[in-house]
Amino acid sequence: MSDDVVRYERRGPVALVTMNRPEYRNAQNSAMTYALDEAFTRAVDDAGVKVIVLAGAGKHFSAGHDIGTPGRDVDKSFENKAVLWWDHVDKAGGDQRFARESEVYLGMCRRWREIPKPTLASVQGACIAGALMLAWVCDMIIASDDAFFADPVVRMGIPGVEYFAHPWVLGPRAAKEVLFTGERFSAQQAKEWGMLNRIVPRADLEAETLALAEKIAEMPPFGLALTKKAVNQAEDLMGMRSGMDSAFGLHHLAHAHNAEVGGDSLAGQDARSMRDANKAS
Repeated sequence: MSDDVVRYERRGPVALVTMNRPEYRNAQNSAMTYALDEAFTRAVDDAGVKVIVLAGAGKHFSAGHDIGTPGRDVDKSFENKAVLWWDHVDKAGGDQRFARESEVYLGMCRRWREIPKPTLASVQGACIAGALMLAWVCDMIIASDDAFFADPVVRMGIPGVEYFAHPWVLGPRAAKEVLFTGERFSAQQAKEWGMLNRIVPRADLEAETLALAEKIAEMPPFGLALTKKAVNQAEDLMGMRSGMDSAFGLHHLAHAHNAEVGGDSLAGQDARSMRDANKAS
């Protein structure tokens, strides 16, 4: 695992996994995706780890998918871990994008959702677009009082990020408001909608998250694993998995439409334009 993009620490029974690209607001490239997967695998394989905490170094949890940093690596091959599909690098058009996003976005998030140990997201500052996916796959989310959230990708003509959990974690009405407007929403609003478990002062975020993780770690591991599976199965019985499959198809239709009418699958948007529009909202 590369310490350049992800840090791994043991804090007693807790594994602390920290995204470590603070200079780019922890934008998630493929290298980070696979480093996260390696860290989570390490934590699952360590019998001494009872709970996993996901955090982001620096001012922000994460700005989401990397669509513009010098470390963007969409043309680089990695060994597939989430889906059994061909490599995307030597493919073109929708074939390329579907292969890559099935693996590194939707596939990885589904893989991490099924981690048999409780996972807690510790969120401060920005949690935007693809970063929502990272937080949403965790079993609980603890946010600082200055955290803010948004999924502004409808500005690209795309119906939300690839791991389309919005109706389940926000409720249908709030999901539509978040997506239709693309506006930021606060930790307080997220808590009201049921997306967050706790809001704590920024200075106390790590300590409060670790304290909760240690309390959960006192429960029997197999009981925690079965309880997590039971709740996840209930969500899937409410249509979460099949709903995501449907939304993923619409997501790729939107990319293809953008490329067909404008020659750019992101509808001319980049990291700066999305950030500026989000600030303006």
